[in-house]
Amino acid sequence: MDSEPTGRAVEAATVANLRDLGGIPLTGAGQGRSVRPGALLRSADLAHHDPRTDPVLTERGVQVVFDLRTTGEREAAPDVLPPGARPFVGDVLGTRPGAAPARLTRYLDDPVLAEHELGGGRAERRFEDAYRRMVLSPGACSAYAALVQTAADDGTHPLLFHCTAGKDRTGWGAAVLLLLLGAGEDAVRREYLAVNDAVRARYEPYVRRFVERGGDPEIAAVLTEVQPAYLDALTERWGDIERYAREALRVEAALDRLRAELTV
Repeated sequence: MDSEPTGRAVEAATVANLRDLGGIPLTGAGQGRSVRPGALLRSADLAHHDPRTDPVLTERGVQVVFDLRTTGEREAAPDVLPPGARPFVGDVLGTRPGAAPARLTRYLDDPVLAEHELGGGRAERRFEDAYRRMVLSPGACSAYAALVQTAADDGTHPLLFHCTAGKDRTGWGAAVLLLLLGAGEDAVRREYLAVNDAVRARYEPYVRRFVERGGDPEIAAVLTEVQPAYLDALTERWGDIERYAREALRVEAALDRLRAELTV
């Protein structure tokens, strides 16, 4: 399992946690095929993206930027799109804008608030709860259904999808797309965990200040990492990806197009 491929980190000076999901192998009916290189990109937000000095997204020809963030996050840190790219919003936490994944930087800026709301082991429980809501809530299901349908459409690739850090909402979106394409569970889990180093690097200055001001390092770790157990929210409620696609996302009609567009 250690040699099983994941997506590939893409070097970018002004886009954090940028990854290409291409090359991940498929199983089952898709045995011998893989995710189409260059078609599906994931990242953190594009608030600091500078297309002039860092043309990686422009050179890759990104067509659609799918933003999974809340209204407040988008207003506080609006995306800078590459030339020609079309924006699309799928607000996963629309009914829960105060959920932990949407307040990552707020918590790291305020150790007192973090301890009050996340101390005593509550941080991991808050994130586990956020993941269950990403699987169960109607608003989240609508957002992820829109992501799947957009990814299945002709003319939307390369498609870049992101949240703030590119780990939780984006991680779940990547897992859903990969599972629907036919990637094996081990490969999906490896890709999901592969972002941890990049996220820790991006937030290292925030974490350092947080700890220097008395913040709990364990809270900081939960805020800046994903855990494999978070993916279990899918099987807890829906059992498997096919039932999730059919009953929660209602995207069955798009699956053939998705696989035709995004596998080679």
